[in-house]
Amino acid sequence: MDYKDKGVLLSVQHLCQYFKLGKKELKAVDDVSFDVYKGEVFGLVGESGCGKTTTGRSIIKLYNITSGNIYFKNQRIGAGTLSYQNAIKEAKADAKKKIKNLNISTKKNPEQAEQNNEKIKEINKKLAETIKKNKEEITKALYDQKNCDKEFSKNLVIENEKKYKQIFEEVKNDPVKLQEAKKKYNDELRIAKRSKLVTQIQMIFQDPIASLNPRMTVQEIISEGLIIKGVKDKEYIQKQVYDILEMVGLVKEHATRYPHEFSGGQRQRIGIARSVIMNPEMIIADEPVSALDVSIQAQVINLLNDLRNELGLTILFIAHDLSVVKYFSDRIGVMYYGKMVELADSDELFRHPVHPYTRSLLSAIPLPDPIYEKKRVRITYNPLAEHDYSVDKPTMRELIPGHFVYCNNAEEKKYKEEFFS
Repeated sequence: MDYKDKGVLLSVQHLCQYFKLGKKELKAVDDVSFDVYKGEVFGLVGESGCGKTTTGRSIIKLYNITSGNIYFKNQRIGAGTLSYQNAIKEAKADAKKKIKNLNISTKKNPEQAEQNNEKIKEINKKLAETIKKNKEEITKALYDQKNCDKEFSKNLVIENEKKYKQIFEEVKNDPVKLQEAKKKYNDELRIAKRSKLVTQIQMIFQDPIASLNPRMTVQEIISEGLIIKGVKDKEYIQKQVYDILEMVGLVKEHATRYPHEFSGGQRQRIGIARSVIMNPEMIIADEPVSALDVSIQAQVINLLNDLRNELGLTILFIAHDLSVVKYFSDRIGVMYYGKMVELADSDELFRHPVHPYTRSLLSAIPLPDPIYEKKRVRITYNPLAEHDYSVDKPTMRELIPGHFVYCNNAEEKKYKEEFFS
């Protein structure tokens, strides 16, 4: 597809997001990996509670991730340290076990004492190297995560200086234009210094009522991001708000109203406007149509499609309605209980669903065809009956180019036979 030629914009690698529940641990997202290409719509589907929203919130740094890495524009914006901490614990436990066995061996055969002591020294040396390596990785991960915004801001400042150096040279003989240029330079410099890489990703939240502050007018809600960014020109802010309102299908008169004065579809348009005004490169749309009527859903989806084409947006589209996702997405990832179980191009996934859970989801899609509905058989997914992972452990595997499935060796062989039979 064309969007793949533009390169990867967002890369999620082995993302884990765990939450403490007393002494227990809830694995909301467990070892999820995927790439989102610049300009594409990547759909993320699954039943309620499978970890879709948590994945989106982790990407936009509303949560500090437990483990894994998140790269945006080749910069690490999210880094978890649990995998490195676990590697240290495992290395220590393994070394302790080996040393214990060597000490037992020495007691039984004292003549092997010298040889065993050399082995113990070697084990301790390797352990120290492993601990050092993982601690360095932890330090680097935390540094990258903390300094990605500084690097982004620094680059913007340098670009700003280069741009205005040329402008100052052009208008140096005109005092009025020079003064105006200096004012613009100072304004843009202030904004550049306060800019963050992660603000290039914006989020549209699921609930259009709860996500809007009832005490703020529409103008205050939409312009809040610009003000935080450091924009102080009130006329510019108002013009931007009016332009964005028209872009999302509202009118400038709506700017002075409060959220409770709008319908659900209009509120969601306000939420979209709030995201788009920040001029992001990527939008995470967290079930933006699930709380809306079907006719309004179509309007909001068409609006997102228009904005995508007009502004060149990349969209991570989170939903549980597969028919909506198929219409809107270029590629689809299917999640179940915190795991990514299948990932493929939209048409390919609907044409050749491989994982039993994906087949179960697709079998639940109703069609406005009474003859088809009479014959439609609902497939029930039971993971205990479908899989035996007691010995042969599963991983994400590529069955054909671009089509990934979570399976073990036996399942991979079976699925490939189905593909090529």
